[in-house]
Amino acid sequence: QVQLQESGGGLVQPGGSLRLSCAASGLTFGTYYMGWFRQTPEKEREFVAAISWSSGVALYTDSVKGRFTISRDDAKNTVYLQMNSLKPDDTAVYSCAEGSSPTYYPPAWHYWGKGTLVTVSS
Repeated sequence: QVQLQESGGGLVQPGGSLRLSCAASGLTFGTYYMGWFRQTPEKEREFVAAISWSSGVALYTDSVKGRFTISRDDAKNTVYLQMNSLKPDDTAVYSCAEGSSPTYYPPAWHYWGKGTLVTVSS
């Protein structure tokens, strides 16, 4: 059974930083992708970043390029999202997901965590 558990969310000032973690268990595939998405009551779930577990190649949505970094620790089966220069518009519930390709299309991802709330506010 695949389980994804996010952590690391919280309240941060604009311009601040936060690191999210996604601990994965039950993933037996040798090659797959992990992604981060975010969602607010006003917006549909939005792709943020994705990484190839095997190669480490990463993709980002334009709004976070240069500010967010996705990475993975194979030994810990954990994917991270380092978020710097945070803006109020980054406020959302951030969820990690597993899929077979780094698509922007949320329904194409197979498994999801429950999410962790990131609030960027003064």
